[in-house]
Amino acid sequence: MNRIYRAMPWIIILFTMWVIANINLKKDYGTGVIEADGKGYFSYLPAIFIYHDLNFGFFYDIERVKYYKENLYYNYIRVHNNHIFNKYYAGTALAMMPFYLIGHGMTLITGSDPDGYSYWYTLMVHLGTLFYLFAGLIAIRKLLRAYGIRENFIAFTLGSIVFGTNLFYYTAVEFSMSHVYSFAFIAWFVYTVHLYFEKPKGSLIIISGVLLGIIALIRPVNLVILLSLPFIAGSREKFTAGLKELITFRLSTIAGILACGAIGGLQLLIYKLQTGSFFVYSYQGEGFNFLKPHIPEVLFSYRKGLFLYTPLLLFTLVGFRYLYKQSRFSAWWLAIFFIVLTYIISSWHMWFYGGSFSQRVYIDFYIFFAILLALAYQSIRPPSLQKAFITFTFVLVLFCQFQTYQYRHMIIHWSDMNKEKYWEVMFKLPK
Repeated sequence: MNRIYRAMPWIIILFTMWVIANINLKKDYGTGVIEADGKGYFSYLPAIFIYHDLNFGFFYDIERVKYYKENLYYNYIRVHNNHIFNKYYAGTALAMMPFYLIGHGMTLITGSDPDGYSYWYTLMVHLGTLFYLFAGLIAIRKLLRAYGIRENFIAFTLGSIVFGTNLFYYTAVEFSMSHVYSFAFIAWFVYTVHLYFEKPKGSLIIISGVLLGIIALIRPVNLVILLSLPFIAGSREKFTAGLKELITFRLSTIAGILACGAIGGLQLLIYKLQTGSFFVYSYQGEGFNFLKPHIPEVLFSYRKGLFLYTPLLLFTLVGFRYLYKQSRFSAWWLAIFFIVLTYIISSWHMWFYGGSFSQRVYIDFYIFFAILLALAYQSIRPPSLQKAFITFTFVLVLFCQFQTYQYRHMIIHWSDMNKEKYWEVMFKLPK
């Protein structure tokens, strides 16, 4: 049985691939599977490798002519200093790049249209998303083993965190969004930093710096992950000792900082090439309003409530009880991290984040929910209560899958849900 538990990441990937095959493989990958923000992330790749044009002169030919679909058209270009540039950051494209290049090779081999958007390009990028999901699951598995979680509970946790949340949807359907990529890099960052605080090494500082640079290049706001460092350390003593060791490994620390800055700074270089300026605020007319956060709406609203559409995440918080027993320091710092993260997320002017299933921006940080869920699975007593909790979370996984199916078939609206609509479609299936 332990072999099956250890194989859970593979089982998840194979099942998800089967779902993808049933949903998408009969479609033309070039005309309908990259949507909204994903168009902006993806477009860096044809801009660099096919058209050699970071001012996106090909945009209208591709988006308004060759692959135009009225309900999928999305304008991601903006203007600064009379030059066109991409609204979105380049980190997601960097993560996609190896698979995009494989797609380019397959396009040339098969004689397909090498326009940067045809079948093989997007198919291989989608398969690449499975790689990042797998990588994130491996990092979580390694971290949970370091926490002393048993294999069966690790397997339950991995299955729950994928199929019981919107992580599954953003892998299987809207794969071009940034969240699965951030999920993977943040998971590895947390695991690498955990190793460092357990046994400081210079190489771990450099690796952490590289990962942090990629995290920032994908979504700069995700640098909030730095606030979780005390929790990752596990105790005040380890945290303090780890900070002191940064001085001992000062060359590695400098190298890690430079690596982080160089990778994150790629966006500034791109802006310079596009507009002539290093510093550009690409989200023109959008931003944070920290004086008017929408915390209750983000967590509980019928429109996009995190705990309404992914209720499993609410019950992962049971793990705080057992984390607190192990380390009050860790529990308090994780709580502080969650509070600050939610405050930042809820302060964005569009707190519901446009078209999305549940609160998609939390996906990036699901490793923390996974830790809490694993602690709950393993620590709840007596055994009868433990079995009841596991059974209940399984029901929540099924519920999330049902709502995912509803969302994919537009029964749950992509943006405009309210109390009346929610209860009207509660058990509705597509005709």
